[in-house]
Amino acid sequence: MNAKFSESSPRACFGVAVVLATALVLTPHSGAVRQDTGRLSWRQDVGTAALLKDGRTVWQFNYKPGRTNTYFHPVALPGGSDLTWLSPKDHPYHFALFFGWKYLNGVNYWEETPDGVTRWSNVKVDMQPDFSARITMDLQYRPQKAVQDVLTEQRAIRIASPAADGSYFMDWRLDFTAGSEAVVMDRTPPDTAPDGNARGGYAGLSIRLARELTNPIIAAAGDIGALAKNRHGFAASAAEFSGEIDGGAAGVAFFDHPANPRAPTRWYGIIDRSVPFWFLNASLLQLEPYTLGAGQQLILRYRVFIHPGRWDAARLREEQARFVREVDAIAKPPR
Repeated sequence: MNAKFSESSPRACFGVAVVLATALVLTPHSGAVRQDTGRLSWRQDVGTAALLKDGRTVWQFNYKPGRTNTYFHPVALPGGSDLTWLSPKDHPYHFALFFGWKYLNGVNYWEETPDGVTRWSNVKVDMQPDFSARITMDLQYRPQKAVQDVLTEQRAIRIASPAADGSYFMDWRLDFTAGSEAVVMDRTPPDTAPDGNARGGYAGLSIRLARELTNPIIAAAGDIGALAKNRHGFAASAAEFSGEIDGGAAGVAFFDHPANPRAPTRWYGIIDRSVPFWFLNASLLQLEPYTLGAGQQLILRYRVFIHPGRWDAARLREEQARFVREVDAIAKPPR
C-alpha cells in the first residue's frame, strides 16, 4: 500500500501578524522558523511544519525531499501522546495520516514499487498567529517511464487552532483533473467481489493509528455491521476510530461531504489485536472503480477531527452537519 511520491520545489509562505505577546524569530531557510504565543508555538524546518505545545508536537506536516509521500505525523492532542504510527514494519507504506490512490489505469501508486510516481510542488504553508494554518500544494501522478501526467491534483488543507478541550480539525479539499486520457481509479477488490479478498477495498484518505491505543472502537453515523476477519466495510456520512491512551479516551473522526461522489462514502476499518493494527480509510472505491473522463475533474472534501473522548453516532451526525454548514459557507479561497 503506498503512493510513489517524490518532491520538487518545496516553498513555504507565512501570513504573520504582529500581536501582543508574540515573539517571531526568522532564521535562514536551512534552519527553523518559530512563532511563540504563550504555550503554543510554530516550528518549521526544510520539509516540515509543526504546531507545538510546550515544545511537544501537536501535529506535523511532512513534505521532505526524497520521501515517497506527504503526510501528517505525529498527530496528537495538545500535550498528549502520538495518535498516529508512521511506516510500521507490517506496512511501511502507511504514512500515519495521508492520502494515497491504489491503482490508476492499472498502475500501483500505493505500495512502494517502481510503477507509479507521484510528485508534489508549490507547497505553501500559511501559519497564522491564532495557530490555525492552511497548506496548499500541487501533485502530479504518472507511471514511472511516462512523460505525461495521467492525473493532476490541487490540494488544500485548512487546520483549525485547538479548542479549549484540545480538539482541532483539518478540512481537506482535493481537486483532481484527468490528463488527455480517461483515468480508471481502482483498488484491490474486497471479498464481496468474485475476484476479491478480505484485504481488499482500500484507497484514499487514511490513518494508521498508534499501537499504544488500547480498547479500540470504530463508530459511525450509521450501521457498521459485525467485525469480520478483523475488518469492517460499511457506508456512513462519518466514522471514527477511538481508543484509550494517556489515561483517557481519544478519537479521530472522519467526515464525508455529501457532494462527494457516492456519498455517503464507504469506510474500510481494521481492528486486528494480534499486530496491533488500527486503520481507518475513506474508501470511495471500495465496491467498484471510478472512471474520470479525459480532462474531467473530481473534487473530494473531508474533515478529520482529532478530539478527546469517544463520539457516538449522534455526535458524529451533529459534527458532520456542522462540517457541511461551515465548508459550504466558505468559497474556495484563491491559491
